[in-house]
Amino acid sequence: MNDSSDWSRHGHLVLVGLPGAGKSTIGKLVAKALGWPFLDFDVELERRMGKSIARQFSEFGEAAFRAREVALTRELVTAPSMVLAPGGGWITSPEVVDLVRPPGQIVHLRISTASALRRLSRARVVRPLLKTADPKATMEALWERREALYNQADLTINVEVVDSQRVVKQIVALAARDSTRIG
Repeated sequence: MNDSSDWSRHGHLVLVGLPGAGKSTIGKLVAKALGWPFLDFDVELERRMGKSIARQFSEFGEAAFRAREVALTRELVTAPSMVLAPGGGWITSPEVVDLVRPPGQIVHLRISTASALRRLSRARVVRPLLKTADPKATMEALWERREALYNQADLTINVEVVDSQRVVKQIVALAARDSTRIG
């Protein structure tokens, strides 16, 4: 697609899923393919606060962090189209879906809890919500609480059975379909 002359006419593409699903990695690839900007919420909130996400959670708590995610989402409502990668719990804030849709599209990068934990075990930083005695049980509880919310997505892609190039192509195709409705 890569039609940057038209990128501001679409809504945002928002990638959701469990921690470790690949939202940031896939988001950067999709943004490049579309010629759109990419915004990783965690990176942006760390920049604004001058503190790591883990430190924000420990100092202010999850509720304050989610409030900052909602505030950032509100700021972006009128911004030109971007590929957004919010934190895995972004979708638990009731108003965010209504803020981005329509015209935005939500894509659920579906991953099993076991695969998500395997991916995260290779990361340098432990996610704040998984700093528990039993990360497996915690991840499964996150999935249980969020599954119905993730099911609100416009497109769900199982990232365990589809390679990243095909994931990107499917998301770009969703954006192309959306542009035919808008344009």
